[in-house]
Amino acid sequence: MATRVVKVEPFDLVVFGGTGDLAYRKLYPALFNRERSDQFSDPTRITGASRRHLERDAFRALVKDALTKFAGVDDGAGAAMERFLSRLDYIAVDAMNDGGWADLKALLGADERIRAYYLATGPDLFGPLAKRLGAEGLVTPRSRIIVEKPIGRDGKSAAAINDVLGSVFLEHNIFRIDHYLGKESVQNLMALRFANILLEPLWNSAHIDHVQITVAETLGVEGRGGYYEEAGAMRDMVQNHMMQLVCLVAMEPPNSLEADSLRDEKLKVLKALQPIDQTNASALTVRGQYRAGFADGGPVPGYLQDIGKDYSDTETFVALKLGIGNWRWSGVPFYLRSGKRLPQRFSEIVVGFRRVPHVIFQMQPDGIPANRLVVRVQPDEGIKLWMMVKEPGPGDMRLQHVPLDMSFAKAFGAAPADAYERLLMDALRGNAALFMRRDEVEAAWRFVDPIREAWAQSGESPRPYAAGTWGPNASVALIERDGRTWNEEYE
Repeated sequence: MATRVVKVEPFDLVVFGGTGDLAYRKLYPALFNRERSDQFSDPTRITGASRRHLERDAFRALVKDALTKFAGVDDGAGAAMERFLSRLDYIAVDAMNDGGWADLKALLGADERIRAYYLATGPDLFGPLAKRLGAEGLVTPRSRIIVEKPIGRDGKSAAAINDVLGSVFLEHNIFRIDHYLGKESVQNLMALRFANILLEPLWNSAHIDHVQITVAETLGVEGRGGYYEEAGAMRDMVQNHMMQLVCLVAMEPPNSLEADSLRDEKLKVLKALQPIDQTNASALTVRGQYRAGFADGGPVPGYLQDIGKDYSDTETFVALKLGIGNWRWSGVPFYLRSGKRLPQRFSEIVVGFRRVPHVIFQMQPDGIPANRLVVRVQPDEGIKLWMMVKEPGPGDMRLQHVPLDMSFAKAFGAAPADAYERLLMDALRGNAALFMRRDEVEAAWRFVDPIREAWAQSGESPRPYAAGTWGPNASVALIERDGRTWNEEYE
């Protein structure tokens, strides 16, 4: 099935942190793929900016190497590679001092085309860079700023960052990116709910028993120990990615796909989350930290060995049981888990429906399994609806639990585009529907901060779990004491 490519008008994109890991692994490959799809109009320019001093040709060579290493681009790229490299420029800029700002201003000139500033840096530089862009007169009516998660370390710091961003850019020109929202299967969750009459009438507590969201990683901290010590699984995954997935599952139908209409409904979900604090955190949350074990086909060290410390209370695994206090979801638990050094790498949403009220078939003692809708976010994006069907052949009515399986790769002939490709193009077009608004970010922190405070007040260390296992045993008990179990049909 062919995809129609709509060109974007000429733009200037400045990537601060332009020689960093995020830029090389994600941003330049995403931009190159859009170049190869002939989506850019001339004259479009992409400028890397960081403190490192580089000549333009040396920067282009580094980007070309990154495209080969991280995106598998080979010599067949030909003309597309030449076009893309010709768009690249580089400026050495110091966020905290004067160095390079005059050069950047001269490079951009007085052109009134779209300007996008991507802050692929730590959140501590979001404020200084935004202030400097304003002070240097680099913010035009067609300028927008794109910031990566995490927005702050807690609600207070997030509000401070948002205050600075808002003092320089209008809210509709601030794009807070969460790459999970750019994934095809996540967007298809909205299509599944709001473009089909089949499911939406069942999307409530009368028919849904529970919801599970899992984000599992096989890797450890992989050289990011400094960052991870400051973040942990709660800040790194739950506060942003997983909260957004909860919102998309639970939100009411918006009246349109206009950005604020969507974000208004997501905000209502965040505000309806039932509080978890010192009074109930021990019953509703589990946090863990991986120890040495066996993963990726061999022995691997524990978290403490990975970060070179004797002790840390940073969690590498977290499981939560959430409640949403509204009519649609009253009494329906949402179980979340995310961790590093788990047996498999995948992200998925499982909507578990209630069992049939009366069984007329001869079945095993456990009866008929409940229907499940499984949305696989990554890898192998797709949707499965598990149903009961009759096993072929004569004799008794023998039932089997089988999936109606829709793979994006099989249905559309190719793997879906990387999330950053969609989100970068949306930001350049000014479409903020898949980006977080300020009040969303701060509402998520208001839910997460009391949980982290309860953990700190308890004085308990994260529960240990062996690398290559599904986290602490307490995370299994969290769901099984309610008579449910984590989904184990991953293939």
